[in-house]
Amino acid sequence: MTSRRSLLLVLLVLPLFLGLSAEEGGHGSAMTDFLGKAVNALILFGGLTYLLWKPAKAILAKRTVEAGETLRLAETGRTDAQAKAVESKAKLSGLEGEVRGLKAGAEEAGRREAERISRAAAEEAARLKKFTRQELDEQVRQGVGELKAYAAARATDIARERIRRRLTPEAQAVLIDKSIDRLSKIHEKSVPR
Repeated sequence: MTSRRSLLLVLLVLPLFLGLSAEEGGHGSAMTDFLGKAVNALILFGGLTYLLWKPAKAILAKRTVEAGETLRLAETGRTDAQAKAVESKAKLSGLEGEVRGLKAGAEEAGRREAERISRAAAEEAARLKKFTRQELDEQVRQGVGELKAYAAARATDIARERIRRRLTPEAQAVLIDKSIDRLSKIHEKSVPR
């Protein structure tokens, strides 16, 4: 469990280091951008898998148990129908035709019941897939929104820190002087002499 958390922490921090560059104001290489995007995709889908694995597994396990119970009940019904057919045959050995009719009816009923259960299980599976898909889509949307908000906040913090480091009082004074010189030149050009 500790190694999973360590791996998750490394994957969360890795894109921050990939985005840093030694050049002032420069951009990373295409490979760095690609690696950053790949790591972000791994983090997103790995995180979603990590978060959704247990709930989805529990829902599927519950549905499997319910379908198994339904199938067991159908099997019990089928077994009961077969037992009744055998009992009737023993009691009415002289009425073989009637027994054949009962047996055929029981088999048909069992077949219809098995088909009904099969259809119900397929419908339930389709409904569960649809529900799971909707739930996953919603959680993906929420995860992407949270990830964007986190990335924006983190980028703002990094930019603020870089500006604070670069903008010393001396650098600020130089920038102010340059701005005043530019404004003076613009003013001189705009005012005819």
